[in-house]
Amino acid sequence: MMKSTSYLLTEFFLLFILLPASFALDYSIWIKMPLALAGFAYIIFILKRVERISFRIKKGIDWRAFGKRLLITFIVIAIITSAYVLYEDASALFYVPKNKPQLFITILFVYTLLSVWPQEVIYRTFFFLRYEPLFQSKALFVFVNAVLFSLAHLFFKNTLVIILTFLGGLLFGLSYLKFRSTTLVSIEHALYGSWIYTVGMGQMLAFPGMEAPQ
Repeated sequence: MMKSTSYLLTEFFLLFILLPASFALDYSIWIKMPLALAGFAYIIFILKRVERISFRIKKGIDWRAFGKRLLITFIVIAIITSAYVLYEDASALFYVPKNKPQLFITILFVYTLLSVWPQEVIYRTFFFLRYEPLFQSKALFVFVNAVLFSLAHLFFKNTLVIILTFLGGLLFGLSYLKFRSTTLVSIEHALYGSWIYTVGMGQMLAFPGMEAPQ
């Protein structure tokens, strides 16, 4: 029943289209938060009771291949984003780590634990496990995953955020497709997201401490 095509399509629509899109609407955060928590609780329930997965680090991971891929991609991202910040507002470059190091370290920890890992459980572990069999094309599946990942950030109402999260969704989707590890894709997500904050682009993602220098 909970794995039938009709059930999966309904679940897909409610969790990954209707709910995220609704967060872009103007209604109380005290309604949005319980909805988000209920959705996440449902996902954990399905993963544990229906799909019977364990949240353990996968054995046999090719850390070397992952590290090489991560390093190359990160260098490219670091160069592009640094150039962007320098062009847009050079005073913002590395502003938070230089001026608010304690806040910077705290936010990185909170971001990784409370934002990155839940997102990867939802958009990679759960999404791939539940819906990959519905798609014949792997490329189309990863593309749809990236589109929906960007949709989850629609509430920021920022075009650059939508573009960046779509590109991030492609990277994370391809990583999960290759390594099938929530741990690895969470590391990748945390690194890129933390870099965005570090380099001086965190304000668009509501990271604190990004006030323009006086």
